[in-house]
Amino acid sequence: MANWIMILLRTSILFFLALILIRILGKGNPLRMTPFRFVSYTVIGVIIALISTNIVTNTVLGLVALGVWIVYTIAIDYLSIKSKAVHDLVNGKETVLIKVGKVMEENLIQVRLTGEELLRELRSKNVFKLADVEFAVMESTGDVNILLKSDKKPITPHDLQRKVSPAAEAQTVILDGNALDEPLSNMGLNRNWLSTELEKVGVSEDNVFIGQVDSSGDLYLDLFDDSIQLPQPKVKELLYANLEQSQADFLKFALETQDENIKAIYSNNANRIKDVMNKLKPYLLS
Repeated sequence: MANWIMILLRTSILFFLALILIRILGKGNPLRMTPFRFVSYTVIGVIIALISTNIVTNTVLGLVALGVWIVYTIAIDYLSIKSKAVHDLVNGKETVLIKVGKVMEENLIQVRLTGEELLRELRSKNVFKLADVEFAVMESTGDVNILLKSDKKPITPHDLQRKVSPAAEAQTVILDGNALDEPLSNMGLNRNWLSTELEKVGVSEDNVFIGQVDSSGDLYLDLFDDSIQLPQPKVKELLYANLEQSQADFLKFALETQDENIKAIYSNNANRIKDVMNKLKPYLLS
């Protein structure tokens, strides 16, 4: 059999073997790999490439070496999960870079990070003043995580003791001009609803690059034709405005009627709607 045919067959088999091995080794962001996992993946890839190109002439021995790396990698990952001591030995421990606002110069030397590189890491987290940082630590993956001083943290609704509506994942219901049935079904919607919403803004489905529905039922559209200006969805604002209008109508009816019993009913209903508005305001106008 010709060499090129052998290489083609061997490469095809190893390609799918590599795909299976990657799934076995688990998910992970390549940019956040620990040094040990990076080296393991690199060596496994090199072994596969050497076997594929017939540089390792003895395929059996090459597969044995590949198997050893795979088994040891999985075994060490398992032991790291079960034992923090093994985890720290293999992956290393986090290193404190800034503590109580003070830069730990000795630790910077330990992780081989210069002052300029530290400032660059801070800027990448939108921190441009060293004086704003209370604590910073370098993880075993090389990422630098930062805790700002209490008076420098952004204010949250929790700090203001305000309730806000819970945010759920938006569903992409149109992609590249095609409606997607499964995301629509997940939101309890259908194509008829989608067609109605598109008709309201005068847009055809095939002109939509991406269409998403958020947890409030608002449909956001990004069109192929960027010259078309679309109104922003305001389902929650309109609902709150309708409640305000209803409450105002009840108050108006209460002022216009001369019947004290009817006046009391209108006033009572106006107050009930006002209570509902107060409860829903953080969710509809947040």
